[in-house]
Amino acid sequence: MKRSMQLSLRAGERLYINGAVLRVDRKVTIELLNDATFLLENHVLQIEDATTPLKRLYFVLQTMLMDPATAQETLKLFQQIFDLVPCSYSTKPDESFLAALQKVRNLAEEGRPFEAMRMLRGLYVDELPLLDEHEREAEAPALRKRAG
Repeated sequence: MKRSMQLSLRAGERLYINGAVLRVDRKVTIELLNDATFLLENHVLQIEDATTPLKRLYFVLQTMLMDPATAQETLKLFQQIFDLVPCSYSTKPDESFLAALQKVRNLAEEGRPFEAMRMLRGLYVDELPLLDEHEREAEAPALRKRAG
């Protein structure tokens, strides 16, 4: 039995669903009665904000959700970028971080990009110590804002 899902949107907020972009003009609750791939606007990362290896992976995964017609090609790009992530840091990632990254890859390859994105968001804090000093300083305000 499929469960429905309710999404509450504020006036002017966007919802990305099955490749379409919807914008609501007033506060509204939408009920999805069947399976759909969607992103809420506050989960959408802009290209200029994809400033770390994990955020670049996130951006590629979100592209898979927003443009399902090109998802298989985008997955190949994800895999290419993924292979570069461990050597992108000034500090070597520990085994638990690498294991979490592998789970992200597995989710993406299993056709579960939304879950992979959620896991990546959770790893942003763990990524901070791996970045060089300049990158760390640039990322710290965004993480504090998100935590607050």
